[in-house]
Amino acid sequence: MNRKRFINCLLVLLSAGCLRAQAPHTSAQEYKLWYDRPAQVWTEALPLGNGRLGAMVYGTPATEQIQLNEETIWAGRPNNNANPNALEYIPRVRHLVFSGKYLEAQTLATEKVMAKTNSGMPYQSFGDLRIAFPGHTRYTNYYRELSLDSARTLVRYEVDGVQYRRETITSFTDQVVMVHLTANRPGRITFNAQLTSPHQDVVITSEAAGITPEAANIGNTSPLLPCVTLSGVSSLHEGLKGKVEFQGRLTARNTGGRMSCADGVLSVEGADEATVYVSIATNFNNYQDITGNPSERAKDYLATATAHSFAEARKSHTDFYRRYLTRASLDLGDNRYEHVTTDKRVENFKQTNDAHLVATYFQFGRYLLICSSQPGGQPANLQGIWNDKLFPSWDSKYTCNINLEMNYWPSEVTNLSELNEPLFRLIREVSETGSETARIMYGANGWVLHHNTDIWRITGAVDKAPSGLWPGGGAWLCRHLWERYLYTGDTGFLRSVYPILRESGRFFDEIMVKEPAHNWLVVCPSNSPENVHSGSNGKSTTAAGCTLDNQLIFDLWTAIISATEILGTETTGMSGTGMPGTEVSATDREFAARLSRRLSEMPPMQVGRWGQLQEWMHDWDDPNDVHRHVSHLYGLFPSNQISPYRTPGLFDAARTSLIHRGDPSTGWSMGWKVCLWARLLDGDHAYKLITDQLTLVRNEKKKGGTYPNLFDAHPPFQIDGNFGCTAGIIEMLMQSHDGFIYLLPALPTLWREGTVRGIIARGGFELDLSWKNGKVERLVVKSHKGGNCRLRSLTPLHGKGLKRARGENPNPLYAVPAIARPLVSPEARLNEVKIADTYLYDLPTKAGEEYILTGK
Repeated sequence: MNRKRFINCLLVLLSAGCLRAQAPHTSAQEYKLWYDRPAQVWTEALPLGNGRLGAMVYGTPATEQIQLNEETIWAGRPNNNANPNALEYIPRVRHLVFSGKYLEAQTLATEKVMAKTNSGMPYQSFGDLRIAFPGHTRYTNYYRELSLDSARTLVRYEVDGVQYRRETITSFTDQVVMVHLTANRPGRITFNAQLTSPHQDVVITSEAAGITPEAANIGNTSPLLPCVTLSGVSSLHEGLKGKVEFQGRLTARNTGGRMSCADGVLSVEGADEATVYVSIATNFNNYQDITGNPSERAKDYLATATAHSFAEARKSHTDFYRRYLTRASLDLGDNRYEHVTTDKRVENFKQTNDAHLVATYFQFGRYLLICSSQPGGQPANLQGIWNDKLFPSWDSKYTCNINLEMNYWPSEVTNLSELNEPLFRLIREVSETGSETARIMYGANGWVLHHNTDIWRITGAVDKAPSGLWPGGGAWLCRHLWERYLYTGDTGFLRSVYPILRESGRFFDEIMVKEPAHNWLVVCPSNSPENVHSGSNGKSTTAAGCTLDNQLIFDLWTAIISATEILGTETTGMSGTGMPGTEVSATDREFAARLSRRLSEMPPMQVGRWGQLQEWMHDWDDPNDVHRHVSHLYGLFPSNQISPYRTPGLFDAARTSLIHRGDPSTGWSMGWKVCLWARLLDGDHAYKLITDQLTLVRNEKKKGGTYPNLFDAHPPFQIDGNFGCTAGIIEMLMQSHDGFIYLLPALPTLWREGTVRGIIARGGFELDLSWKNGKVERLVVKSHKGGNCRLRSLTPLHGKGLKRARGENPNPLYAVPAIARPLVSPEARLNEVKIADTYLYDLPTKAGEEYILTGK
């Protein structure tokens, strides 16, 4: 595992950015979080991560606390959790639903359909590094910082006239945590360091310096540093014994002074400077295999990291990180409040409209994804990679009815495409475990994922039926595979994931049934995630033909149909490698034709009696419902089924639904609403949601917003809100889902001028966009694939090769879906959709060329 991670780091160092061959964007502005006191609670500590390791730095002078995570420390062991009784009882549940007995159906499903072995395993903390500094309670002139420009924390303070400094990194290239300690006077670095853990029965040992017999036998005479080890096993949960073995190793290198190690404590006395190192490793190889050697892996990481100086390690770490970071940037104006601490800037945001804080929050979202989702590792979970508990809220798993998907909304558009690799591997793995679940629970071919999974890739229906009886997780995740193709045009990638798409589509084709009221083809039983409906007097979520399910299956089947056609005719992938189109079989074409016919049997979207987009097949929506999930608006975002140009009635109905849902909510819900209001072309309302998102939360239990360290507050912490809002900021500045690239589609009044660089539109177009007085000033289009670049702008554009657009966009990556005509309640009163006048242009491009346009 460690060799694989090291190779991945080298490959990214050599090739990051080569996928699109873009140059890094530099910014004169500094982006950081800073504070004038140590963290008192976990949501004030500062997050570091390298994809595999996570660290939360408190910055306390007298006793530094760094809470630690390793991405594969999960409770339990390899397993799947499909309930075989489901095969008998799902038809009975379905019959109750079709008979209008929704609560009875839900109760029966909870008793007989949901998983009986376990509901998934929790992601778990490793523990803490604690470093005690005698006498440092007398500190003054305190400063603490997280640099988003270099992925490091910095702590400075004075004690008795001596200036102390701590730099901490979670090295991407060395795969360890490093804490570098210095002072402005020699001989002043003295500390005791130890590892602690909340896990039961951990074993802590001390290893003296020297040369091991094993090393001597192979001619390695370099002495080992003294070392503290902490070894343990993950927890028992819901009857499943923990089998993930882990080990942490702690050592240091000092200049001057002396170092000793005994009784689990590493001591340095009178040094001029020192670097503390922590490595962590587990026995996890993959979701089926936990036969690795954590001790050897941890030793290898530590040996590699301590072989060179901290300065060298910091440079390689920073260089690696900035290859991702500098691809995209956002400048919304001067940093007018740079002398105000970050938590106060959040607290004051409603009054200050601090544009630089928004730009910092955007870059912080990208930072979190870089730090929690690296190729070769695990995807970002409900808390990314940061968790201080053994049994966190919702187990910090992968919730697949919005949250996991939201984590990756910024990945393509903010130029971090490679960071999808862990997500795509998860999708491939749940398609494997999900095929077993489809057979056991539904007697169906294909594969299924319900609303949650974990590191063991469980795919059964978990928790109770109100939340867990939802089989749409696979369909939603498949949308990410299709979006990757739309952004890159990479037919080689599309070919590799085509079986995953096809078999997810096959599952739904086999389990969908005709409902009795309209004879529509629906998923039953299911739910509109976690929301009760009036058909059950607000007592049940279980239903049939929910709008989200219909939209997801429409996207999935449409993608399969399109992919079958593309792969049946394309002969060259994006890289120029020959990809024979004959690999799509006659059977595949027949299946695509069947899906095309079946689409016409599904429910259309519907507008209900008060002008809303219906959340359910029946007109059950309550205008006073302010539920956090807005699942029926998936068709507006992240999908592209609803458009002001193509479906104005649905566009208005979606807007009505969103107005009634309200603005303040959980943090992640507000992040989604930023995206939705941007798609509704209302920049000021989208900005209002950013304002709600940037509401300071400290210890409040039921208040969504942002913690002092900029983590999203559900509450408690969920990382999806950070990612959702990051994606929403770009949706306000550029959209590419509706057959064209729309420049500044939802620019708020307050952002009169600014620059965004390195963002990616579908079709492989990289954009640098600047605006002044709310109008496009300059646009640079870098075409990575070639083809027609269709641009929509509120102001005229000028540039070589630009011409007025005519007819349909000839670029196939900009094809838009043809949806069924919606049904509108006779009681509904729809509003006229007023669309601003715009200019529509075509710009023919060649791969690798750059085009400069200006606003007139």
